Order: sequence, then C-alpha cells, then structure tokens
Amino acid sequence: MTADPSGTAAPGPRKVSRLILLDPSDRILLLHGFEPADPADDWWFTPGGGLEDGESREQAALRELAEETGITQVDLGPVLWHRYCSFPFDGRRWEQDEWYFLARTAQTDTEPGGLTELERRSVTGARWWTSEELLSARETVYPTRLAELLRTLLDDGPPGAPVVLAPEIVQGHGGLAHNGGTHG
Repeated sequence: MTADPSGTAAPGPRKVSRLILLDPSDRILLLHGFEPADPADDWWFTPGGGLEDGESREQAALRELAEETGITQVDLGPVLWHRYCSFPFDGRRWEQDEWYFLARTAQTDTEPGGLTELERRSVTGARWWTSEELLSARETVYPTRLAELLRTLLDDGPPGAPVVLAPEIVQGHGGLAHNGGTHG
C-alpha cells in the first residue's frame, strides 16, 4: 500500500510525473528539500508530482512545474526514464512509479505559487545546475544517477524509448525527490 497526499492508503505505487527541465544553456533545474522533522537531512530533486484525478502524465508534469516553480513557458518532450522508488518521508512510506519527461524552457526565474502545506514545510528553493556542477556535487541528488543520466542525455540526445532505471529503495530515515507533497 502507498500513502497518498491525504494520508489514506491507495493500492499500488503512486503515479508521478517529473521533469528534466533544461534551459537554453542546458542547465537543469533542481529543487532543494529536506525531511520536515530533520532539516539537516536534505537533498536536491527534479520538479514534478503525483497525478490528480483524470490527469495525464503530461498534464501532471506541467501543472506541478507551474505550482512548484512558476514556470509555464515549456516545450514538453519525450519520456526519458521510468523509475520505481520507495522511501520514508514525513512519518510514512511512499511508493512511486515515476516517469521523467524532457522539457525545455527559456523562463529561468522561479516563483513557487502553488505549494502544498507539506511542500511549504520541506522545500527551500530552486537552483539551475550545469552538468559539470552536478557531476562534482557533494550534496545528495535524486535520482542518485542523475548526473550521469544528464551527461548521457546531453551527449547522445533522448533515448529512442524510455529507459527503465533501477529501483531506488530507501530503508532508513531520509528522502527522495520531492513531488506534489511527497518526495520520490
């Protein structure tokens, strides 16, 4: 069972859409978050979140991006990667089926305007990263192979079909990439 944003049990993993958002200089936008009960437990993650009733994966990706960053001028591209993840966050376990979309924008100023109460307690900002900065980062970044995946994307272009990433399972205290009120 998976917790949904209201805290009730839902069958199967939560469906999540995420964005690999690149600016004209091929920098990637990441959000900075932390465990609400332990602000020292922090990480960087891609924008995105859970699907709402009747929403497509594409619609969810664009809605979440607008809510989390204020960015609305986006060219949405193909699905790059699929990933299953499971992690503890804010006192419960989250299980998620994540799709990562390529997206491009020239709009680099961020202004979150639609954060949930949990997001307001666990997200501290956004930053544009070059591939080189990401490759040398000492901070925790989710998905854990993002630096390598981004470099491959920039060098080779999008894959012909979505790549299935290895599952990420976090057993202890910690978090994964944030999304629509949860991380993952």
